[in-house]
Amino acid sequence: MLNPCVYEFPTSRSFVSDPQPFLLEIAEDLPDVPAMPETLLAMELQLQERSVDLGEISATILEDIGATLQILRLAGREYADSEDRPVRIEDCISGLGLRACLRAAASGAPIKGNRHRAFVEFRAHSREIARLCRLLAEEMPEFANPHAAYLIGLLHEIGALPSILGWDRSDLPANRSLAALRMAEQWALPSFLKDSFCEVSMSGCDARWSVVVSTAHQLAAGSFARCPLSGAAV
Repeated sequence: MLNPCVYEFPTSRSFVSDPQPFLLEIAEDLPDVPAMPETLLAMELQLQERSVDLGEISATILEDIGATLQILRLAGREYADSEDRPVRIEDCISGLGLRACLRAAASGAPIKGNRHRAFVEFRAHSREIARLCRLLAEEMPEFANPHAAYLIGLLHEIGALPSILGWDRSDLPANRSLAALRMAEQWALPSFLKDSFCEVSMSGCDARWSVVVSTAHQLAAGSFARCPLSGAAV
C-alpha cells in the first residue's frame, strides 16, 4: 500500500458480434501498432468459448500497449466525439465486438531486430508506469479515476512510437509530447488522454495527470532514461 500522505496532487451490441462487412478504418493514415502474440492468442481462445470472460480478456489487453491502442483507435473511428464513445476496454469490446477488436489488435505488423528489442523495453516501461499510476489513483480516489490513470500511464509515451517503430513521419512534431497530442487527436482517443498530453506539451495547463505520471516514474524501480517524465514532477 502507498501512503497517501506522501503524495500531494493538485486538485449495445453483443461483444462477440462481428460487424458485417468490416469497414471500420483503424486510423487515418498512421501505421498500426503491433500487439503481443500471447494477447492475440488469448483473444482467439475467448472467441472459441461459449461465453466471454470480459474482465479476464480486458485485463489481458490492458497489459499490452499495442492491443490497447489499436482498440482505442478503432473506437475513435467508430464513435468519434459521440457521447456514447466507450473509454474503457471492457466497453469497447461490448460495443464493437470481440472479433472486431481482435482484428484491430492483430493488424500491426511484427517488428524484428533492434526495433523489436526497443519496443519490448518500451512496453515493459509503459506497463510499469501504468500500474503505479493506478495505485496512486486508488490511494487518492477523490483526485483521479484509477482506470483513467492506468491508461494515461500506459500511453504516456506514445510520442516515441514513430521513432521506435521506424515510421517515416515528417508531418509529426519532433517533440514527443507534441507528437503524442497530435496522434491522440487524429485517433480520437478519450479526452482525458488528450488532456494529459496537453499538460506536458503546452505551457499554462494545470499540472494534474502529469504529476501522477511523474510521481510514478519516481517510484519505478527502473526508470526509462529516455522518457521525458522520468525526472522530477512538472
